[in-house]
Amino acid sequence: MNPEYRNKKIENKIRGLISEGLQKIKVPEIDALKSYIVISRVLVSKDKRFADVFVSYIGDADSRKRAVELLEKYKGFFRKYIAQNLRIYTTPELRFKEDIGIEESIRINKLLDEISKNNKNISDK
Repeated sequence: MNPEYRNKKIENKIRGLISEGLQKIKVPEIDALKSYIVISRVLVSKDKRFADVFVSYIGDADSRKRAVELLEKYKGFFRKYIAQNLRIYTTPELRFKEDIGIEESIRINKLLDEISKNNKNISDK
């Protein structure tokens, strides 16, 4: 099996298991936030020792940072959950990170809209 294909399969499976574990974890701090947390993507290192988990949060930047900190705090739970549900030689160490890609694309779209409005106003004159 192609190693890149295998890594993609593992990344998708880990992403799904973290989302599943997020629904099963019984921590009051996370319970309040989990309906706003989205695991957007997972990148596994070539040696499969590390997995960068990118987290999007529907809310402001402070809440997003708080969500990532909480997930980082309870990463042992998620790693154990993955180990119990994924047949892999070693379970990667999880590193939760903010995924600012969605916000960045929204910001770029707003800028493009402003540019097109300005161009339209200039052409109307």
